[in-house]
Amino acid sequence: MPLARNVAPDRGLTFRMFVTGLLLVILYGAFITILWRVGLSFAAIVVIAALLLFAQYWFSDRIAMWSMHGHVVTPEQQPELHGIIDRLCALADMPKPKVAIADVDMPNAFATGRSPKSAVVCATTGLLRRLDEPEVEAVLAHELSHVAHRDVAIMTLASTLGVIAGLTTRMMLYAGLFGGFGGRGGGRNNQGAQQLVLIEMMVMLVSMAVYAISFLLTRALSRYRELAADRSGAILIGRPSVLASALVKVTGEMSRIPTRDLRRAEAFNAFFFTPALTQGRGGISISSLFSTHPSLERRLAQLSELEVQLGQPS
Repeated sequence: MPLARNVAPDRGLTFRMFVTGLLLVILYGAFITILWRVGLSFAAIVVIAALLLFAQYWFSDRIAMWSMHGHVVTPEQQPELHGIIDRLCALADMPKPKVAIADVDMPNAFATGRSPKSAVVCATTGLLRRLDEPEVEAVLAHELSHVAHRDVAIMTLASTLGVIAGLTTRMMLYAGLFGGFGGRGGGRNNQGAQQLVLIEMMVMLVSMAVYAISFLLTRALSRYRELAADRSGAILIGRPSVLASALVKVTGEMSRIPTRDLRRAEAFNAFFFTPALTQGRGGISISSLFSTHPSLERRLAQLSELEVQLGQPS
């Protein structure tokens, strides 16, 4: 049963989430198997992986809110913001999520939560100050589409394997820096030390490979889910041009934010309406493989096509 009756499911997104999840499960199993075969305790691997998975899944919304200085607000505290969410939820015929505000100047918004019942839609004070009400409504329609598509939880789970592989890589690097990649003595002791070095290097290389693969998989899914949310959000409000206007305005205003603040927010780029960028924005390049969002040009082109399809040529 769909969460939002008036937000059509995106079959392309659903298929990609399934394929990405399946590939990550296979990669996850292969990663654990390899670590076990090279001598690490299988029980320890499973316990560590399970704890990280549980912590990231259960506390992801709180971590995101805390990192962005966000807090849930009541209708009495923010009547205009709640009014917008109420209208959009009525249009979408979906349950109302929690409403929050992040006290940061960066113009942005994000949705978080491990399930629709725990979903939170958060707008920054910078976004509310810079956009007019129809543009704010368009941005929040985009974020509500993420909740309706249930892709927030999928992205959280999908990133867990990369976190585990990245931590393993760092552990192996620290082991090497502090004497883990070597030993003293001769004969059998020396041979054992050499075997240990090979095992540690193998674990590190496998961890790096797993991290790279999971990183690319989650980035590919993230880019598509942003296009899906743009499309559903624009259809929900019936005015793709307003969402396009918000995209252009927020992207332009992002260049005014201090680089220090953008760097602090980069870890949550995959969940933002537009990414916090500290490097040059560019067209098609190798960097697009590592981007959490499609290019501004690609998003605007889709919205322009949608405007024509809805019979409202811009």
